[in-house]
Amino acid sequence: MATLQFTFTDSTSSFRSSLPSSRASSRSRTRSLIVKASSIDFSRTRRRFIAETAAISVSLPHFAPARAEEALSEWERVYLPIDPGVVLLDIAFVPDDPNHGFLLGTRQTILETKDGGNTWAPRSIPSAEDEDFNYRFNSISFKGKEGWIVGKPAILLYTADSGESWERIPLSAELPGDMVVYIKATGEKSAEMVTDEGAIYVTANRGYNWRAAVQETVSATLNRTVSSGISGASYYTGTFNTVNRSPDGRYVAVSSRGNFYLTWEPGQPFWQPHNRAVARRIQNMGWRADGGLWLLVRGGGLYLSKGTGLTEEFEEVPVQSRGFGILDVGYRSSEEAWAAGGSGILLRTTNGGKSWIRDKAADNIAANLYSVKFLDDKKGFVLGNDGVLLRYLG
Repeated sequence: MATLQFTFTDSTSSFRSSLPSSRASSRSRTRSLIVKASSIDFSRTRRRFIAETAAISVSLPHFAPARAEEALSEWERVYLPIDPGVVLLDIAFVPDDPNHGFLLGTRQTILETKDGGNTWAPRSIPSAEDEDFNYRFNSISFKGKEGWIVGKPAILLYTADSGESWERIPLSAELPGDMVVYIKATGEKSAEMVTDEGAIYVTANRGYNWRAAVQETVSATLNRTVSSGISGASYYTGTFNTVNRSPDGRYVAVSSRGNFYLTWEPGQPFWQPHNRAVARRIQNMGWRADGGLWLLVRGGGLYLSKGTGLTEEFEEVPVQSRGFGILDVGYRSSEEAWAAGGSGILLRTTNGGKSWIRDKAADNIAANLYSVKFLDDKKGFVLGNDGVLLRYLG
């Protein structure tokens, strides 16, 4: 069993929850199965058939197998065998077996699928079960048959056999921050992980040893560079609200209060802070398919950076968010992307983000949609609170 050794001289701050409270979610919806009627004229369209038979339903048993029944335009909802109130946080599939995947969330939630995400079943990992903790699993990543899971309280799981078995790798108490928020499998026995205080560590030997990729926490960087002119940097003791990684290893993170953002790329000794270019506080940021940035602000605004490189200049793009916050953006291709947010908001662009159209099919889903994940151009998912999972139909 490997034990991580960390040396860090900066003091750490207490954890602040990064996700919006599940109290912001609307009431849970009754889960139901569509029952086919033999009297239906099957020459009708599938959409009309579903609309006419939607009233015929039966209650889904608690912990029944997950089913994908309700068509939502290009998405369908997959019902999951989990308790109400669970917030889904990340999803990943085994590259060597694209039908085999894992879904993570709060309340120690780990689900497994072996049919491409059509049905899911609870997965028990004994090494991650502790009667003193109720783990929140934040991030999962696979490279070949090797996979990693991280969460809060600080926990690291590793598999070398496509998730058939998982080993827990102890984390040092010196780890800066209370939570590991992100993990990326980067190669054979190699991974990169990020804590909520901006510490980035890399391993090349299956987690036996880790090397710090940045020289200090974000708090230390900001408090050391007060003269940089970054608004809110003086005596900063906060944590990350969100963090996103580009395919080439660059990071963008939003401060817990949303008043500035930070970037980092391999080889830099410190995070680089940036003043926000908009009046409203930042909700989330990430990378476009062309290498530029997208930026979401509280209240539903969406901005795109000018050009494809790192810049502090952004342009607002009109969106039909109905006043609800947009929480995440995921690119299916260089031109097509989907955005999701509060009260079932789903938006689509087919021109790289220049214009967006609201997909009304998800309006009746009483949940906040937190994450859009496209694993390739045919496999995509939207994750939300109260166990809401949408699967892309294409």
